[in-house]
Amino acid sequence: MSLANAPLGHDVAYPDHYDATLLFPIDRAANRGALGIATPLPFTGQDIWNAYELSWLNARGKPQVALGRFTVPADSPRIVESKSFKLYLNSLNQTRLPDARAYIERVVADVSAAVGTPVGLELLPSDRFADARVGVLPGETLDDLDIDIDRYTPDSALLRCAPDAGIVEETLTSELLKSNCPVTGQPDWGGVQISYRGRRIDRAALLSYIVSFRQHTEFHEHCVERMFMDIMAACAPSALCVYARYTRRGGLDINPWRATPGMAAPADIRTARQ
Repeated sequence: MSLANAPLGHDVAYPDHYDATLLFPIDRAANRGALGIATPLPFTGQDIWNAYELSWLNARGKPQVALGRFTVPADSPRIVESKSFKLYLNSLNQTRLPDARAYIERVVADVSAAVGTPVGLELLPSDRFADARVGVLPGETLDDLDIDIDRYTPDSALLRCAPDAGIVEETLTSELLKSNCPVTGQPDWGGVQISYRGRRIDRAALLSYIVSFRQHTEFHEHCVERMFMDIMAACAPSALCVYARYTRRGGLDINPWRATPGMAAPADIRTARQ
């Protein structure tokens, strides 16, 4: 479906009744084709959506609230445009359901149909909200490097291995990731974790590359896939995981990760800016 028809960037009335047709799917294929990503995919992964404004009514009309964690497999043919997801979730606010299981079953069925593959959903009820703690992405930060930067659109030529680099296994992080919504132009702020095994990547070059997304317009998922492909092409690690944690907008945050097959999934760690 064309982004011109998406609710993002347009004034849209908030629904007062359940409506699964509000979900607006977007094909992954076009952006992947531009990056030279073919099937079978060169990575595994998920898009983790954390939802902070979930509500519905129980059978007696009493409001229920929960936090939600959606997982969308990276091999799904489609993603869901974020504003349409928000509108859809809000359409359930006045819907009576017998219990949380019924809510999960309905939402999973609708979102799975939209993206073209089964998705996961876990709810955290209000009596467990204390479990929703803030953490820090594990790894060594790149942000303290004192370097000059003058490129603010993605430039894979910035990436390189360190001179006389040996084989290492390490995890590096940065909170300086910024890209921009391709529809509204609004800034998308985030942190990124890069775990790899292979020749040591030049850290100053990697930080410059991360910052080069600063004026780039692309969805979160595609930014992560671009990073994965660029690092693989430039440094050829034997194992690689690129994981971004983007800040919340409209009650949702999006956290994609892409990894070479066989790598463990990263932890779903809510960071301070989320």
